[in-house]
Amino acid sequence: MVIRILYNASIFIYGFLIRLGSLFNEKAKLFVKGRKNWKKELIKKVGSGTEYIWFHCASLGEFEQGRPVIEKVRSGYPDYKILLTFFSPSGYEIRKNYEGADVICYLPLDTSWNVKSFYNIIHPKKVFFIKYEFWFNYLTEAKRRNIPVYIISAIFRPEQWFFKKNFIGRWYQQALSKIEHFFIQNEDSGKLLSETGYTNFTVSGDTRFDRVAEIALKAKQIPLIEKFKDNKPLIVVGSSWPPDEEILIRYINQSEGVKFIIAPHEVSATNVSRVISAVNKQVELFSNLNGSDPSVYDVIIIDSVGLLSSLYKYSEIAYIGGGFGVGIHNILEAATFGMPVLFGPNYKKFKEANDLVGLNVAFPIQSYEDLEQNLNGFLADSERLHRVSVLAKNYVEQNKGAAKIILNRTFEL
Repeated sequence: MVIRILYNASIFIYGFLIRLGSLFNEKAKLFVKGRKNWKKELIKKVGSGTEYIWFHCASLGEFEQGRPVIEKVRSGYPDYKILLTFFSPSGYEIRKNYEGADVICYLPLDTSWNVKSFYNIIHPKKVFFIKYEFWFNYLTEAKRRNIPVYIISAIFRPEQWFFKKNFIGRWYQQALSKIEHFFIQNEDSGKLLSETGYTNFTVSGDTRFDRVAEIALKAKQIPLIEKFKDNKPLIVVGSSWPPDEEILIRYINQSEGVKFIIAPHEVSATNVSRVISAVNKQVELFSNLNGSDPSVYDVIIIDSVGLLSSLYKYSEIAYIGGGFGVGIHNILEAATFGMPVLFGPNYKKFKEANDLVGLNVAFPIQSYEDLEQNLNGFLADSERLHRVSVLAKNYVEQNKGAAKIILNRTFEL
C-alpha cells in the first residue's frame, strides 16, 4: 500500500517536472501540449458503439515492433477499430498520421483518475502493451474490468525490478500478475517468469523480424542514391551519435574508393551542420542532391527521417549507432538486407545483437582500431563479405513468424 502511494506520488511529481521542463525543452513541450484537454479530444475521436483493440508503444522503436501485429489485426478483424497510444513525442510526432490505426494519441499519465476516464471513453476489448511498458494503474484497472492485457515481444533480465528478492520487487511483481499472457522473445525470459511463479507465457520470438522482412520487400527505390553509389562499396551509418561519429569520420576522412551515408539520430540543423563540418571529403545533404550529380560526392548526410530502412538496400556494410551510449539502435533493419553490422560496445541487452555476434555476422567495436580492422577486412575480402551477408539474411528469415503466433493465441482461441 505504501509503495503504491509512493508510485502515484512519483507520477504526479513527474508530470509537474515535465510541465516545468516544457518552458525550456521542445520535447517536453510536445509531451505536455499533446496531453492538453486529452479527455475532450479523445471523446471527439472515438465513435459510440465502436469496439477497440488498444495498442500502446513507448516510442517509435516499440511501434515498429508492434506494427506487424497491428496490421494483422487490422486486416484479419475489420470489425474492430485500432487505438494506438504513445508515451514519447519521438514516437507520436512521427507516426501521428499512421493509416493503420483509427485513433492515435498520447497516453495520459498513469494516475488513477486519468486511467478510469481513459477506460470509460475507450472500453477496449483487448490491450497490447509492446515490450517494456508496465504502467501499474492501467494494468490494475484493466484487470478490475476483466479486459485482457497482453505483453508482446517482451524480454526480461535478472537485474529488472520484477525479479528482486525484496519488498520493492514483490510490489513490481504485482504488475506482472495483471497480465493475461506474455509473448516473450527467448527462453531465458521464460525461465525468469517461471521462477517468479508465472507460467502464462509463450516464447513467440520478436515481432521486429516480421517487420524488417516486410520492410525489405517494400524498400523504396531511391535513384539519387543509386547514382551516388556509382558501383562503389557503400557503408551506411544508421542512427549515429557523436561518439560513433568521432571514430567513423576519422575513418571516412582517411578512406579511398568507398562511399558513405550518415543518418544521424538527431537531424536538427545544428547537429547536421556539426557532422558536415567534421567531414573532409566531398559531402552533401540528401535534401540538396536534386539538380546535381550525386556521383561526385563521397559522403551523403541524411537530414530527414523515414529513409534509413530503405538506404540499407544499397549498402555492403552497416554501422549502427548508440553502442557508445545507452544501447544500440535497430540492427535488424540492416541485417535483413544481408550485410555485416558493426556497433559500439553497449549491446548486451539486445538478443538479436548477441545472436548475430555469435554467428560472426555482427561485430562490436571498442575503438577506432577495431573499426578500421573490421571495415578494411570486409572491403578487402569479397568472399567473406558475401558469406556473412548470406548468414545475416538467413538469420532474419528463420526468425519470422512471431506476429502470427500472437494472433493465434489472442484471437483464434
